Amino acid sequence: MTSNGEESPKKLLLYSFFMSSCSFRVRIALNLKGLDYEYMAINLFKNEQHSPEFLKINPIGYVPALMDGDIVLADSLAIILYLEEKYPSHPLLPHDLAKKAINYQVANIVSSSIQPLVMLPVLNYIGENVGPEAKIQWVQKQAGKGFTALEKLLKDYAGKYATGDEMSLADVFLAPQIIGLSQRFNFDMSEFPLLSRLNEAYKHVAAIQDAMPEKQPDFPIN
Repeated sequence: MTSNGEESPKKLLLYSFFMSSCSFRVRIALNLKGLDYEYMAINLFKNEQHSPEFLKINPIGYVPALMDGDIVLADSLAIILYLEEKYPSHPLLPHDLAKKAINYQVANIVSSSIQPLVMLPVLNYIGENVGPEAKIQWVQKQAGKGFTALEKLLKDYAGKYATGDEMSLADVFLAPQIIGLSQRFNFDMSEFPLLSRLNEAYKHVAAIQDAMPEKQPDFPIN
């Protein structure tokens, strides 16, 4: 209860998995906006995303999902745009219309043309039906295609970060994808100097570092 007798607002509740790049995006956005939240781990390795309980939260069975009082949202882009409107502190979208459009484009390239093609179910299917080596070749091809496009797209907009000198929506989507591919697949970023420079900058952003997979409560100790 608050001092005037009103019920205190409920803390945001994030359904997340430490290794999920989509969850990683939302954690970064929450951190940038200084929002306190409760972490609810959904173990994808144990297929907890397909449990009846979680399917009531997100019928498609993906993380992340966010509860804000009575509002339940799924899909990282929908969640982040909701947070951007409701919690305007540290805006993630620039006022400049052209830069705003570039941020939307970057977010969509990552979330539609890279991440879905290298997500765990896809790679497991390729590994089981084609072979383990085919997984690596697939990742190299799909991520390389996306990163090549992003290099070209951002060359006239990048500053310290993707579209200027402030962290934006584009960085929220880029950082998890670059970090995840580098960590999981030792992806060679040498062909992408702009993205590599951004990745170095991300190492000094507390909101990103605090959202790293190894900092999450469900990260395996052993």
